[in-house]
Amino acid sequence: MEAVAAALEASGLPVPWDRAAAYDHQVAAAARALDALPAPRRAEVEALLPLAVAALHRRVPLAFTLRDRLTEAEFDRLRSGVSERLGLDHYLRVVAEERFRRAAANSLLLAGVTTVLTTGLALLAAHGVNRRIVVGAGAARLGLLVPLVSPPVVVATAAVMLFGRNGLVTYGLLDRGLGWIDASVGNLYGPSGVVIAQVLSFLPPAFIVFDNLMARQDGRLDEAAASLGAGPWRGLLHVSLPMAQPGIIRAATLVFILAMTDFGNPMVIGKDLPVLAGVLYDEMIGFQNTPLASAIALWLIVPALSVYLLLDRIGRRKRFETVGAGAPSTIPPPAAARIGLSLLVWSIIGFTAVIYATIAAGAFVAVWGRDWGFTTAHFTAAEVVPGFVSSHAGIAPVWTSLMVAGVAAPIGGVMAIALAWLAERFRSTATEALSFLVMLPAILPGVVFGIGYVVAFNAPLGISALSLNGTHTILVLNILFGNMFVGVLAGRAMLRRVDRSLEEAAASLGATLWQRFRLVVLPVVRRAVLLGALYVFVDGLSTFSAVVFLQGPDIDLAAVAIFDSAESAYYGKACAMSVTILLIVFAVMAGLRLIERRSGEQRRAA
Repeated sequence: MEAVAAALEASGLPVPWDRAAAYDHQVAAAARALDALPAPRRAEVEALLPLAVAALHRRVPLAFTLRDRLTEAEFDRLRSGVSERLGLDHYLRVVAEERFRRAAANSLLLAGVTTVLTTGLALLAAHGVNRRIVVGAGAARLGLLVPLVSPPVVVATAAVMLFGRNGLVTYGLLDRGLGWIDASVGNLYGPSGVVIAQVLSFLPPAFIVFDNLMARQDGRLDEAAASLGAGPWRGLLHVSLPMAQPGIIRAATLVFILAMTDFGNPMVIGKDLPVLAGVLYDEMIGFQNTPLASAIALWLIVPALSVYLLLDRIGRRKRFETVGAGAPSTIPPPAAARIGLSLLVWSIIGFTAVIYATIAAGAFVAVWGRDWGFTTAHFTAAEVVPGFVSSHAGIAPVWTSLMVAGVAAPIGGVMAIALAWLAERFRSTATEALSFLVMLPAILPGVVFGIGYVVAFNAPLGISALSLNGTHTILVLNILFGNMFVGVLAGRAMLRRVDRSLEEAAASLGATLWQRFRLVVLPVVRRAVLLGALYVFVDGLSTFSAVVFLQGPDIDLAAVAIFDSAESAYYGKACAMSVTILLIVFAVMAGLRLIERRSGEQRRAA
């Protein structure tokens, strides 16, 4: 294959296949490329082929003969025949090669459909919850936010267990039980299944955007519209929706980025559906092709940035402000709206509950769909299914993730408040630039930072001995700096409400900068510290898109192990680890809530 490629290049022709792909794929692609050439050009290439073969055969012995006279870089270049230089080759490959274009088209289609559906559902849900149209609005809000603490691909895994080829519903009920369908054909695999999994996975963050926006909207606008003769439907179209436009822009951009960079759901449930993020994963994990993977990662940013700029331009000249504190409207909603939105929201929550119930059941079933016997071996053993030995014993990766997240969380909480304090109390170009850098992980996809860490820490300052790749340290750094922005935002918001005179009084009494931060600032904003640490901890247990490229061969993180188990159809392992992570997260959140409650009681008693 290298000889054919060399002959094509010597003839001034491009090599139209991936030279890092599997050998059988290269053979087929080379045959197609030669067949497509005009007879004269093909004869020219074939005439050069023996020369290319001879050159390749002689190049390798020559490299080893001259090894003592060459630098390591020169030896590698002569031996491999690959020259490294600066250029746009990898960026152009993504545009030029058909497999990348097909994957990009699939990614754009899936991301577009997912964005429209998710943004619309989140908008309706937030409107119903904040206007108290939905029955049990407070409980509905919590139910919609629960999936935020879920491990990766939980929705896709449970969907396959229920509606896959051997799914409980498709195979057990509709195929074997009722004979209505053939489960090998009528199942959830394919683009529709990916869209459903992505909508349910990305609905909670989109809902948060609208929930925060609508909580500040003044219900008197609806009352004013009604007093002018506008009915509920007209008020929704001409008041509520226009006022929600900033949220629509942010939510749509967020969901689009998440869908474009999602490779977990397509790989688990996509049924050989190529997407750009999946190709990036293959190039990075399968072929260790860091330059091409880096180019794909940056290409992934282009559509998301374009969508944001387009949506932002639409509402650039509009203002979305209300005077006074937000208050719910006193106008009773129509019965049809109450019934419709309540059914929509509680149906989403109900399906989410079914997803979690499936995961909980799958953790204790011997072989889902085949052997329904009760077992706890998925939590402890490496081999549960006969003939299938897992790469790890039980839920061991959860404890690795717990250790990494446990180290990153307290450091992240304190560092976030320190940065927020510097940005608020010592405002300068440097502190604002630092704040902007901290916020980048909230804007850019996780895969970009994952590959960026690989490149940056492979040989820091050109010194290979300082490499952090494949270590626990790089995982802690990625989780820490990738999630610190929440603590910074919370800290800055809280510090703006704290009187500066407290710190000035401490300074007048001789307190140093460190003493003022430790004895005055930290106790006042401890809630923001806990929030920042909690976010780092929760995301550290479930983060996937970045750490999948960073963990070493001797390190198994729970998120990556869950994905690997689900992709291999070893659902018991995936469910057992998911259940354990959920229990840990809920226990930590309950513990922090108890600490906060007791601290409040002690302050009131004092």
